[in-house]
Amino acid sequence: MSKALKLGVAGLGTVGIDALKLIALHGERFASRTGCAVEIGGVSARNRRKNREIDISPYEWFDDPVALAESQDIDVFVELIGGEDGVAKASVEAALKAGKHVVTANKALLAHHGIELARLADAKGVALSFEAAVAGGIPAIKTIRESLLANNITRVYGILNGTCNYILTQMQKEGRAFDEVLQEAQDAGYAEADPTFDIGGYDTAHKLAILTTLAFGVETSIDTVYVEGIESISLADIEAADDLGYRIKLLGVALLTESGIEQRVHPTMVPKNTAIAEVDGVTNCVAFDGNFVGDILLIGPGAGGGPTASAVISDVLDIAKGRISPPFAWRTEDLKPYERARMRSHEGGYYIRLKVFDRTGAFAAIAGRMAEHGISLESIVQRRPAAALPGLDARGDDGAPLPVVMITHETTEAAIRAALKAIEDEGNVQERPRMIRIEKL
Repeated sequence: MSKALKLGVAGLGTVGIDALKLIALHGERFASRTGCAVEIGGVSARNRRKNREIDISPYEWFDDPVALAESQDIDVFVELIGGEDGVAKASVEAALKAGKHVVTANKALLAHHGIELARLADAKGVALSFEAAVAGGIPAIKTIRESLLANNITRVYGILNGTCNYILTQMQKEGRAFDEVLQEAQDAGYAEADPTFDIGGYDTAHKLAILTTLAFGVETSIDTVYVEGIESISLADIEAADDLGYRIKLLGVALLTESGIEQRVHPTMVPKNTAIAEVDGVTNCVAFDGNFVGDILLIGPGAGGGPTASAVISDVLDIAKGRISPPFAWRTEDLKPYERARMRSHEGGYYIRLKVFDRTGAFAAIAGRMAEHGISLESIVQRRPAAALPGLDARGDDGAPLPVVMITHETTEAAIRAALKAIEDEGNVQERPRMIRIEKL
């Protein structure tokens, strides 16, 4: 058996502690499978005296994670601090410059600085591994980097944030409003006290940018991801989707086109009869379209201490076996500049919900604005409310707003947005029109 592989673990939150537990529990099995013992050479966190689930006193303590990253007593620096800059970036850079392998779960760091870190890792001949950065316990990175090398991937997409999926699932199954379910998610620990990063779609965008680089061999481009969160999804949208045969999910989608790459994060209507529509709760999924393998869908836990620690240790064990792959599957010198796709028609069409004042000429005006922008309607569903709004008659110039749902045929986003702005400006709707893309899966 070769000498032990020594880890320096920076960040002792839920994932860090579970990683230490895994090594303590399965250390002998790891050694027998890799021919190399895995040991802890040092740890670092913000608070040494914090009461943790395990005793960390046997491990050498470092107040400064950068010092741990540079320590001669470690071979692999495990970064579980988080954040795109600051001490996380400084410590990873220090480890790579010192010739240490790096394992990280930090999607923000990789989305913003992954290419420069990969170049540094390549120059030093060390690993930069990040299975845990995307979709927790789902082996999404290894699937692209290893199993799908024989394929040209044309699309990668998925449910990449458990918080959003939990909220949308509870709204759909229990008929409860967004704010109520969000509060429940915060109480249960699924959502942060400030949930903006999750519900605003930014967490998904970071993960999507990483997957895009792996799938298409282009430099990471987080700034070109179109991002739209779930904050404005209402029960009316959830119910309308159900009636029309759809579920609403927050998807990250990266698509290879003739003119470049399209990256987008937004609420999406997916047909009920698809597997992705059945991915509920905090579960994640990642899908790939390959030219030889066809369509692959991976489903599993996308977060949590155990699943994420499992992914971290899987990277450590690859290093113990001597398996060092290019961080983004392609040699960094072969990565192409990111080229954003030109505007094209969205194949799945769009769902549009309006609250239209029930008065003469309103519907004709709306249809006219759609026609002016070349938008063809597949269906229109109108429901009269059970009672008019207080103080308004059921019909007439001041009639109560009627909920109207329209499904369009294939059209461009620019055309939809221009038509909806014209409709809103004309004053025939009570509130801003709601638009959700329908995805063909």
